[in-house]
Amino acid sequence: MVVTEELADELPAEMVEEAKARAATLLLAFRHGNQLAFDHELDLLFAERAEREVTTLLAWIAAEAVRKAYAPEVGDRVLRAMARRAPADTGAVAVDEESANAARLIEAVAAGEVGEVRGLVASTADTTFLLGGLLQGVAMMLPLLPEGELAEITAELRRRHGAAAHVPEARAGV
Repeated sequence: MVVTEELADELPAEMVEEAKARAATLLLAFRHGNQLAFDHELDLLFAERAEREVTTLLAWIAAEAVRKAYAPEVGDRVLRAMARRAPADTGAVAVDEESANAARLIEAVAAGEVGEVRGLVASTADTTFLLGGLLQGVAMMLPLLPEGELAEITAELRRRHGAAAHVPEARAGV
């Protein structure tokens, strides 16, 4: 029988999964260049004084990624190179707005060009801007829909995605 002892500053076992989820949320926002989501999650963490727990989990996730991606002798070299070129301002996430071409994406979807759509999404380093542009395009098209079409579309989306994904009712005139 193995006996473990919890250290004073150690995260209790029942909170580990919650902390992992918070770390993953923060990483996803950073990875996809979503500054608003990143800042929001950071504000929540600071308010709850959970910086130590999440920093520990982020370091653990990064260490696992390096361990799985690189041979031991290469992993340390990669980390040293990253440490040398770390940006002075680490409060912003990396974004690549120029690579997002929402107009091409809308045209490819309209033409049914599945390969083109996949290629555009795969070649866009920051999909936040691509999806934001797509959403803006859809919003611009909504007033052009015939009366009642929006309600039919949202009803179909609700059927496809089930009751779990609740979409708010459409307002008149939108």
